[in-house]
Parts: sequence; C-alpha cells; structure tokens
Amino acid sequence: MILVGNQRGGAKDLAQHLLNARDNERVEVHELSGFMSDTLTGALNEAYAVSRGTKCKQFLFSLSLNPPKDADVSPEAFEKAVDQAGDKLGLTNQPRAIVFHEKKGRDGVMRRHCHAVWSRIDADEMKAVPLPFHKRKLQDVSRDLFLEHGWDMPNGHLNPLERDPLNFSLAEWQQAKRAGKDPKVTKALIQTCWNQSDSKTAFSAALRERGYILAQRDRRGFVAVDYQGEVYAIARSVGIKTKEVGARLGSLEGLPSKQDAQAQAAQIIADRLKTLHKEEEAHQRRTQGRAEAAQLRKAKEQKAETQRLKSEQDSRTQQEKERRESKLRGGLWGLWDRLTGKRAKTLEQNRIEISQSNKRDQEQKQQLAEMQKRDTAAMKERSTRALDVQQSKINELRADIEKLSPQQQEDRARRREEFKARRKPQNQTRRRSRSRDGPKMEP
Repeated sequence: MILVGNQRGGAKDLAQHLLNARDNERVEVHELSGFMSDTLTGALNEAYAVSRGTKCKQFLFSLSLNPPKDADVSPEAFEKAVDQAGDKLGLTNQPRAIVFHEKKGRDGVMRRHCHAVWSRIDADEMKAVPLPFHKRKLQDVSRDLFLEHGWDMPNGHLNPLERDPLNFSLAEWQQAKRAGKDPKVTKALIQTCWNQSDSKTAFSAALRERGYILAQRDRRGFVAVDYQGEVYAIARSVGIKTKEVGARLGSLEGLPSKQDAQAQAAQIIADRLKTLHKEEEAHQRRTQGRAEAAQLRKAKEQKAETQRLKSEQDSRTQQEKERRESKLRGGLWGLWDRLTGKRAKTLEQNRIEISQSNKRDQEQKQQLAEMQKRDTAAMKERSTRALDVQQSKINELRADIEKLSPQQQEDRARRREEFKARRKPQNQTRRRSRSRDGPKMEP
C-alpha cells in the first residue's frame, strides 16, 4: 500500500477535493473523530478555527492510501493502516477524518482507495504536532503493509542497507543491526532481483547491488550469500523448482563457492565500515576542536560579563556616594545640623546604605560566578557526553570490522560446520527410529 502524505492548510479546498463526486464513482465519509461537527467541511473548518490560536499555517496532515492494483482491501484494513500511520507520525490522539473513494480503472474494474486527514493542532498545548521525517516514516509503514498482506514489494521499499551496500550511513548500519534481518524482506528482495533479471549476469549484479553474492553451494544449485555468512537458496526464495532456476541462469561455472562468496560479501561491508570509521574519527576530532573553541569563547564571554558587572557597580557606587554626600549640608546649615544631631543621623543612614550596597554588590558577584560555573560545567558535560557517544560508535565500528575479518569469518564457518556435524548423527538416529517403529496405529 503506497502512502503519500503532506502538511497543508486550505481546509475548504481540501474538503471540496475529498467530496468531489465528478472524479469518483462513489465518495464515502467513513469516519469523523475528535470533531464537534458531523460534516467533513465543518470538521476541517473547525480544525482551521483552532489553528487560529497558533501561528501554524499548515495545520492539517493529509494522507492518501493506495493499495496495489489487484488488491481487495476491506474498510477495516484501511482503518488499521491509518492507525499505524498515525502512531508512527505521532498523531494518534489528534482529530481525524477518513474518506473512501471508488473509481473505475481503465479496465473498467472498480477500485477503492482511502484518504485520511488529521488536525495537527494539539488543543491542550495550543501548538502544532511536529512531523519530522514524515516521508521516511510513511515509507516504513508502507513496507510493513506490503509484508503484512503478502503483496509484491515495489522498488525503493527495501531496507536502505540492502539496497546499496556501499552507500549506507552509520545510522542506517546501526538501525539494520538493531532490527536484524526480516526473512520476509530478504525473500521479497531476492524475488525482486529475480523478476528484474533475465540472465545470470543481470541477476548477480542485482543481488550485489543489495549486498548479496550469487554463489554455488556444492552441487546443490544457486544460492545468495550475505555479509553475515547466511546462505539463501534461490529456488526456495523465489518459489520455483531448482531446474527452472538452472534453465534461466545456466551453468554454475564461474560462480564463487559458498565460502568465497561469504568472504566477498563480508569484504564489501568491511570496506564501507572502514570508511565510516575514518569519517567518525575525523568527526570526533572536529567535535573536540569545536568544544575547545566554544570553551574559549565562553571564558571570554564570562570575563566580559564580570568586567561589565564591575563597571556597572563602580558607576552605581559613585552615583550613590555623590547622592549621600549631597545630603550633608555645609556652612551655617551644616553647623545647625551638627548642633541639632541631624548630621549624625544622616551619617548613620549613609553607613547603613553603604553596607546594604556592598552586600547587594557582593550577592550579584556571587550569583554571576555561580551561574558562570553552572554554564561551564553544563558545557563540559555536553561536550564530554558527545565525545563519549562518538567514541562508543568508533569502538562499535572497530568491533564490527573485526567480526568481518577473514579470521573471524573462518571461525564462524568452522563453528557452523561443527554444529551441522553434531546434528547429523542425531538426525540419522531419528530417521532410523521412525523407520524401525513404522506408522503408529490408532487403538
């Protein structure tokens, strides 16, 4: 099921488009949830009204769901797909509308597709739900739907690591390791390569582009081998007989053995990982340099802040000193103030104000020093955390490269052969036991 979505505004225009009966044989508003209105136009206008309390212009997310040409998808399956897309995008609890369209294709057959529209505005927070990387997320959901329903996987929906072994990023490599290999995806990938190829050369090239090596397994036919050393029989993966595979691909001559193919596939991935390792080390050096430069800038900024505070306090102290001195009168009035005791009271008040001013200035210096200390510590912690994460990635890449080394590959192959050798007598014993006992009869 192909999913195409975009953020947009224009509630009225979208409602008119979805309710357009001229281009569709049948239009059904299947669901309106989370809205006060019971019409599609009213619901989308309601979303627009709520958005007016924010600065968001694209307050709707519109999604079209298009199943394969020959697929018969029930309304419940469409609802489930909409739920999966909403969960993936973070729109689970947002108001939404679902509309079904049915139209005749060129062959005259009626086909159904679906549209879903969410309001992006969180009414409690009065802000739009962010939708980062929504195209990539929808592609993930689309791939899962193809696998779930057993539909033929279209090109471009395969795992990025499997699509091009020489062009995956560190994030994609880590994601692929976490997720592991889905047998359904692997089978669909080999089937796609088979359907796109008409010769052994083309089939081998298609597999290599996705990180697999076409090889021969003893005398048992054609197999595909991945960088982990896993072997996939072509006939079983494609779902045809071994003779039919041989009829298209011809002789096994010229193909590497299973062991050589495992080494080739591992080397392809190892070369890319070595490149990523160098890139990550260079990135770590740049991060270290930026961190040191940022610390120097922060130190200069803090020194300037301290000097600015000192200048402000000195200027204020001088102004306050002049104001206090202006309260002490001279001449005959000053003599009168001395005789009446007013001058002594003024001097005492000035001493109190000086003490308070000194205390205030000291507290400001202390607050600035503590704030600068916290900022410096937080900056160092962020820098250390970032460098630790990068070092962890570098260490992980080193370990992955080591696992793909020829020695590790040989050890892994040897352990597999030893395991098979241990299992062989057990399997033979079970077969003899079944043969000796014969079929069991019901009493």
